[in-house]
Amino acid sequence: MTATHVLFVEDDDVIREATQLALERVGFTVTASPDGLTGLERFHADRPDIALLDVMVPGLDGVSLCRRIRDESTVPVIMLSARADSIDVVLGLEAGADDYVTKPFDSAVLVARIRAVLRRFGHASGPDGGRQPSDAPVVAVSEPLRFGDLEVDTEGMEVRRGGETIGLTPTEMRLLLEFSAAPGTVLSRDRLLERVWDYDWGGDTRVVDVHVQRLRAKIGQNRIDTVRGFGYKLRG
Repeated sequence: MTATHVLFVEDDDVIREATQLALERVGFTVTASPDGLTGLERFHADRPDIALLDVMVPGLDGVSLCRRIRDESTVPVIMLSARADSIDVVLGLEAGADDYVTKPFDSAVLVARIRAVLRRFGHASGPDGGRQPSDAPVVAVSEPLRFGDLEVDTEGMEVRRGGETIGLTPTEMRLLLEFSAAPGTVLSRDRLLERVWDYDWGGDTRVVDVHVQRLRAKIGQNRIDTVRGFGYKLRG
């Protein structure tokens, strides 16, 4: 089995070297870069399976680098931030990141988060990485699901709005599949974290909120309702 290739962009020499060693110890192949511009070059040259991007790196900051990557690829991205600041978290997620980890972090936690993201994307996740392929919800129908002008093809994994194909990231697709499997049913943020982000532990619900916002922008702002204090539901 080919080892999962991780692009790691971090300007702190100690953190970069220690984290690279920790990831390689559990079976990942790691390309480490000290700044965003070099990181972008390595992304183009190596085409990694996942990118870990520190928010505050020189040359091209992590949020801008995430946007550049997302413009051309749906490869999973995890942002790393020295602060749990809402601004850092939201900017990274709005740029297209799939998850984030706050520094300082335990290497075992980082590995678990990487593997959870890779499972969602259907990648192998290194030795003893757990389930594969992705355990996305299965909607047992052969015909596309229709919600107004929205059409969800659960077999072809395509989404169309008004007959035009919409480009969703794998995380956005998984989120929409969860809603499509239970239209009109309120889904709590905790349930979505567990089902879409594969969190067996508590997680930050801002990840859910920002992804719902991104999904709304693509499928229609009125297609997903907020049920205050409970969660979200897809209009049937």
